[in-house]
Amino acid sequence: MEQDSNAGLTGATAAVVQSRWVPPELMAIGSMFCVQLGAALAVPVMSAIGSVATTALRLFWAGILLAVIVRPRFGSMTRQQWFASVGLGIVIAALTLCYFVAISRIPMGPATAIEFLGPLGVALAGSRRLLHLTLAVVAAAGVLLLTREESHWSVDAWGLCFAAGAALGWAAYILLMKKVGASFPGLHGLSIALLVAAIAAMPVSFVAGGNMFKLTPVLWTIGLALLTPLLPYALELMALRRMSTRAFGIFMSMEPAISAVLGYAILAQHLTLRQIAGIGCVVIASAITSIRSRE
Repeated sequence: MEQDSNAGLTGATAAVVQSRWVPPELMAIGSMFCVQLGAALAVPVMSAIGSVATTALRLFWAGILLAVIVRPRFGSMTRQQWFASVGLGIVIAALTLCYFVAISRIPMGPATAIEFLGPLGVALAGSRRLLHLTLAVVAAAGVLLLTREESHWSVDAWGLCFAAGAALGWAAYILLMKKVGASFPGLHGLSIALLVAAIAAMPVSFVAGGNMFKLTPVLWTIGLALLTPLLPYALELMALRRMSTRAFGIFMSMEPAISAVLGYAILAQHLTLRQIAGIGCVVIASAITSIRSRE
């Protein structure tokens, strides 16, 4: 049944979806890389049409593209499946909107660090051993080292609030994505969730006054939708089928490190020794987690 749901995927993507040999940790890394690359490339588009409109259009295109590929079977869904997929869709819309509004108001590093409190909270809530708690603390220390700069950044209260909202959304997203992955074959549940997210985000975009009628930026959002959220969410759903939410929560602590590396490579943002130490902390914590927490 799962093979049927993925019949529309071709080439490398189909190989990744169908292969059982791809480690879930590698899927998580691919997801984080896509998210951070998509965030960086979205900056000029957000400047042109607004962060809310950009986010809404990305969700819209992602929902349409995945629905065309997967062709979800709405008529055969149970009540539990509807609740899970609709709940995930609403959370995806809220999480994505909060995060991209946050990075439009405060620096990307601090916003990502605050957002990481969500999966870190999931990791701490699910910990039953001293090792798990220690790894979560090490990862959190790495995030603090990574995002703290020599100069102080100006505090934007609304930016902090939206980043905190993204953290809550990410925690709920991990739990709901785990449930949807177990309730649906293939990518059917994610397809429905993205359609719900697009429907939820569009009215917010119009209320926020985003300019969704500039042709070039709108066309850019089609490509951005592949980087974030379509490909990352698909990879995370498959990873969560083979990882515990605790292991996934700690492993995602690599995202600030990936963000810093991409910032250096693409935007020529140099790393301090403190930030390099932070990268070391989160990578070590994630590596140990991936070895000891395979479930």
